[in-house]
Amino acid sequence: MRQIVEYAKEFYKDEINDFVTYSYLSEKAKDPELKKILKEIAEIEKSHAQFWKDFLQKRGEKIPETAHSKIRLFLLSVLSKIINPVFVVSFLELGESGAVKKYYDFLKKESIDEEEKEKIKKIIVDELEHETTFSKETQKLGVSNIRDFVLGMNDGLVEILGVVTGLSAVYLNNPFMVAISGLIVGIAGALSMGIGAFISVRSQRQVNEGIKEKLEIIFDIRPEKAVDEFKEKLVETGIPEKLAEEISSKLGKEKNSLKKLLVEEVTENEIVSGLFTGFAYLIGVLFPVLPYFFSPTSITALPFAVLFAGLALTVVATVISVLSGINVKKKILEMVLTAFLAAGLSYGFGSLMQSIFGINID
Repeated sequence: MRQIVEYAKEFYKDEINDFVTYSYLSEKAKDPELKKILKEIAEIEKSHAQFWKDFLQKRGEKIPETAHSKIRLFLLSVLSKIINPVFVVSFLELGESGAVKKYYDFLKKESIDEEEKEKIKKIIVDELEHETTFSKETQKLGVSNIRDFVLGMNDGLVEILGVVTGLSAVYLNNPFMVAISGLIVGIAGALSMGIGAFISVRSQRQVNEGIKEKLEIIFDIRPEKAVDEFKEKLVETGIPEKLAEEISSKLGKEKNSLKKLLVEEVTENEIVSGLFTGFAYLIGVLFPVLPYFFSPTSITALPFAVLFAGLALTVVATVISVLSGINVKKKILEMVLTAFLAAGLSYGFGSLMQSIFGINID
């Protein structure tokens, strides 16, 4: 019983904070449509909070006080002034994903009555709809790559930190060689990731175009074949065969709708995606590499490389966590410790190679 109550209190505080967040963003949004969407979502979050309030009062529990995160509101204020609120929304989408999982786990594990279960199911559906809405809004302004930028930057930081750390054990007194080597590897990595993203998006687009052409032919020659194909996809997802047949037969008359359901639309531009990913990786490269251009020895530069990389990862983790509602400490530890572990292993490997092969390069 106590565990259920504690979860409910956390859910209540989360929903109140979300209500404040979306209300604030709706005030800052200049686009009328986005303002309306955010305001509607804020009201829905308010109703969710009311459910958890009633849930607690029903059990004779005191409603917890809610203290809105000053850091969160400050970041929202700054970001809303310098960039479009849709950028912020793209991070909030992560938070909605987390909320769905927490509610689903609560629904499956805890003992609550049927009426409460139905209301929680409704909340889960609402959160899923919010996630879909955010995804559509970010795609409208072409900012769906924001998370890719963060991940690309993280890759550049972690990978090149590992490179310069390992090379520091070999080029002890030649930090410039470490810097140049790290930069060369970083540029190669940025090009590789950029080209990879370009090819991935372009290939997916070409595959989809091929499937669309095939469907056009099938619709002209044997439209029932396309309907059967859609029916099979529905059955594969777990929908009963009888229901799948009914749905597919009704949609079979809507040629364009059926094509959209059978083929996922690629909205990304492959050139923008490639440049975006490569640039993000390159930004990440700079943090661990720069100290080696200005230090007398590699050992002197190494702590600064680790420090700069750690600070950059901390900032990225904090922004993601604060805006998306993820635990800040947990996310920072996850990202920073992973990077430092990679750096430590790389330095150990570099020292091992130096010992085995007797490398001593100045």
